[in-house]
Amino acid sequence: MNQSAPVPDCLVLYCRAGFEGECAAEIQEHAAELGYSGYCKAKADSGYVVFVPHEAQHSAALASLIPFYALIFARQMFAANLLTALPVNDRITPLLDHLAGIAVSEVMVETADTNEAKELLAFCRKFSTPFLQALRRRDLIREQDECAPRLHLFFLSSTAVYLGFSDPDNSSPWLMGIPRLRFPSSAPSRSTLKLDEAIHLFLSDEEQEVRLRTGMKAVDLGAAPGGWTWQLVQRHLLVTAVDNGPMDQALLDSGLVQHRREDGFRFRPQEPADWMVCDMVEQPGRIAHLVGKWVAEGWCRETIFNLKLPMKKRYQEVQRCASIIHELLESAGVDYEIAFKQLYHDREEVTGYLRRLN
Repeated sequence: MNQSAPVPDCLVLYCRAGFEGECAAEIQEHAAELGYSGYCKAKADSGYVVFVPHEAQHSAALASLIPFYALIFARQMFAANLLTALPVNDRITPLLDHLAGIAVSEVMVETADTNEAKELLAFCRKFSTPFLQALRRRDLIREQDECAPRLHLFFLSSTAVYLGFSDPDNSSPWLMGIPRLRFPSSAPSRSTLKLDEAIHLFLSDEEQEVRLRTGMKAVDLGAAPGGWTWQLVQRHLLVTAVDNGPMDQALLDSGLVQHRREDGFRFRPQEPADWMVCDMVEQPGRIAHLVGKWVAEGWCRETIFNLKLPMKKRYQEVQRCASIIHELLESAGVDYEIAFKQLYHDREEVTGYLRRLN
């Protein structure tokens, strides 16, 4: 950025409506760990949180130092300034003036993911094209420049916007932080989108090719009717689907699925699996103990699982579950990596990823 570039004075984070408190608590904790203090503006059900450092110039540093993928409840994160009273007859000129000649790799014109903001989303779509044209006329789009930041215009109304920048390597690549996944008509339930999103989030394309190969073995605990099994079958894994309920017949006919009518908590594999996935409706602490045991005992190498959260202290519950897993693997002397994220296709839950390293 050049010398006349605006200095951002806050961080903007998108989240699921209703989880603003969790998102705020998390960003404050991460900032404090780095030695930065500040406060959050978080309106209930707004779908976003604003973190204001006590020293405004720290915003850009925090956007760089806080690893976006370590944040559980944030869909997007960028450093920004709030611009208000944009003239309705020419919003573009003051936005370009604020940019001060900064070239960007990409532009995202966004608003909150709430019912109240749906009309504003239509405005954002209409505004995107003329704004991009204005940037191109000034030669401020550098799509091939790996060092150029991503520009965000987060509209609160048609005349108020947070204008900010994110590092493409430390933020979500998706508009509004929402992946564009289509529900496959042959999948037996919409829960299939959760596992699809999780795989794309936790594994790069290259990692998927290596660690989700044809013929690998997987176990799906609480599988019925087969939404998560479907994703594994599409990747040609051999799946043991564990559930007392009925499975989708097309999955059984694929020749890749063995249905075991057993309790997912009591099932034990006859031989180690490459993967275990689990989307059972159960207390989160019990699920955490289950997946920790599977990895500690060497019953699987990697696992993706969902934690159904309570109505209160949801962030603390995720931290408690992480501690349960940590204690199990520490006792077993197992090195591991773990991550949690509230996916777009999650609701009152978060999705976890756990991998055994040794």
